[in-house]
Amino acid sequence: MTELPAVPPSVAAANKRNILLVFAGLMVTMLLASLDQTIFSTALPTIVGELNGVNHMLWVTTAYILASTIMLPVYGKLGDLVGRKGLFIGAIALFIVGSVVGGLAQDMTWLIIGRAVQGLGGGGLMILSQAIIADVVPARERGKYMGIMGGVFALSSVAGPLLGGWFTEGIGWRWAFWMNIPLGILAIASAMFFLRLPEVAKRKPRLDAAGIGLLAIASTCLVLVTTWGGTTYDWNSATITALMAGTVVAGTAFVLVERRAAEPIMPLHLFKDRNFNLTTGAGLIIGIAMFGALAYLPTYLQMVTGANATEAGFLMIPLMAGLLVTSIISGQLVSKTGRYKWLPLVGTLIVAVALGLLSTMTPALATWVLCSYLAVMGVGLGMSMQILILIVQNSFPISQVGTATASNNYFRQIGASLGSAIVGSLFVAKLTTLLAERMPAPGAGAAGASNSFTPAIVRDLPSAARNVIIGSYNDALTPVFLYMVPLVLVAVVLLCFVREVPLATTIERDILPESLEIDGMTNNRLESPVQSGVLEEELAGGRGR
Repeated sequence: MTELPAVPPSVAAANKRNILLVFAGLMVTMLLASLDQTIFSTALPTIVGELNGVNHMLWVTTAYILASTIMLPVYGKLGDLVGRKGLFIGAIALFIVGSVVGGLAQDMTWLIIGRAVQGLGGGGLMILSQAIIADVVPARERGKYMGIMGGVFALSSVAGPLLGGWFTEGIGWRWAFWMNIPLGILAIASAMFFLRLPEVAKRKPRLDAAGIGLLAIASTCLVLVTTWGGTTYDWNSATITALMAGTVVAGTAFVLVERRAAEPIMPLHLFKDRNFNLTTGAGLIIGIAMFGALAYLPTYLQMVTGANATEAGFLMIPLMAGLLVTSIISGQLVSKTGRYKWLPLVGTLIVAVALGLLSTMTPALATWVLCSYLAVMGVGLGMSMQILILIVQNSFPISQVGTATASNNYFRQIGASLGSAIVGSLFVAKLTTLLAERMPAPGAGAAGASNSFTPAIVRDLPSAARNVIIGSYNDALTPVFLYMVPLVLVAVVLLCFVREVPLATTIERDILPESLEIDGMTNNRLESPVQSGVLEEELAGGRGR
C-alpha cells in the first residue's frame, strides 16, 4: 500500500478545529430533529382529547415518520450527487414550515399535515448529519462522534417528553411546534457559518423520479395496511386488500426501475454486501421494537400510573440515562479497539430482555421497578443503534456513504413506521374492545366518549370507571411488548453473521485506491475530505483542492 506522508502538527490541529466546528452545528440539528420525534409523546393524550381525535392519535406520530422515511433515500442520493450543505439548509427550512402549520392547526387534519411537512424536512436532518460525519471523520475515529450523536438522541428522548409535558400543563402544547422556529434558525446559522465541506465534482444530477415515486407509493401503502388493518377496516376488506396489492406491485416495479436507472435512488448493488443486508434487517427489527414501545409508553404512564405529563417525562429518564451512557461508551470502545461486532449483538439481546420485562407491567407495579425496566431498554438501544450505522458506512467508499446510510436508515424507519402503526393498531383495537366490555353501566356514556379521554378527565372519574380505564390501558398495551420479543431475537441471530472488518485509521481519497482488500473482503478507507484537502494544500504549497 502507498506510504502516506506524515501530517504536520499544525495541519492536524487545524483539521481538528474544523471537525469540531462542523460537529457543533450538526448537534444543534440532531437535537432539533430528535426532539420532534419525542416531544409529542406526553402531550399527545391532551392534544387528541382537545381536538376530539383519539381514533386518529397514531397518525400524529406515523405521519412524521412516514414522510421522513420516504425522503431518506432522496436526501442520501442527492447529497452524494450535488453536495450536502445546500440540501441540509433546505431541509431545516422545510422543517420550520411544517412547525408553523402544526402550531396553527385547529383540527386533527391540519395537525397531521403539519407533522407530515415536518417529516419531509426531518428526514434530511438526520441522514445528512450522519453522512456529513462520514465526510469529515475517518472510520476508526467516527465511533466517538456517532456515540455522542446517539447521546443527543438519548437526551431528546427524555427532554422531548419533559418539554411536551411542561408545555401542555403551562403555556400550551402548541409551543412544541413554536420552539422549532428559533432552534431551526440557529441550526441554519450554524450550517451557514461552520459547515465547510469539500466541493462535489460538478455534474448534472439525473434524479430517479420514477424510483422515488414508486418507493413513496410502496412505503405509504405498507404503513396504511398496518395502520388501518383490523381497526378502520377489516383485514379482508377491499381497501386493505388493495393496499397490500399496491405494496407488492409498487415494490416490484421499484426493483425493476432501479435495475435500469442511471442514478438509482437505492442502488441494488448495496444488497450484494453481506454486512449491509444483516445490519439493515436488524435495524428494521430494532426500529419496530423501539418506536413501537416508545410511542405509547408515555401515554401508558399517564393513564395507568396517574402521572401528569411532566411526571411521565421524568419517568422516562432511566431509559435516556441508559441509552446516553452506553452510546457514548460504545463509541469510545470502537474508536479505541476497532472492534464493534459484539456491541450491537449484546445490545439487541438486552432489548429483547427489556421487552419481556415490560410485558409484565401491572397497574400495581412499583414505579422504581418500571423505571428499571426502562433503563434496561436504554442500555440495549445505546449499544446497538449507532454502531449499526457505522458498520454500514465502513462497507462502502465515501462516494456512496450518503446513499448507503440513507438506504439503511430507510429500512430502520420503515421499522419505526411499522412499529408505531402495528402497536398503535393493536393497542387501540384492544383498548376499544376492553372498554366496551368492562365499563360499568353508569359510565357507558364515558366509554362511548373515549375519543375525548385525557389523563385529567380519567383522574376525575369515579373510582369504578377509572379503575376500568386503567386496567384496560394496561391489558391492551403490555401483551404487545411480549409479541415483539421473538422478532428481536431474530435480529440477534442476524447479527451473529456480521463479518467484522477493520476500521480505517488513515484517510486519503486521492492517494489510496477506491477500496482496499482486507482479509478477502472489500473495505473502504472512508477518508476525511477535510483532512484530505488540508493535507493536499500543505503538500502542494497552498494549491488547495
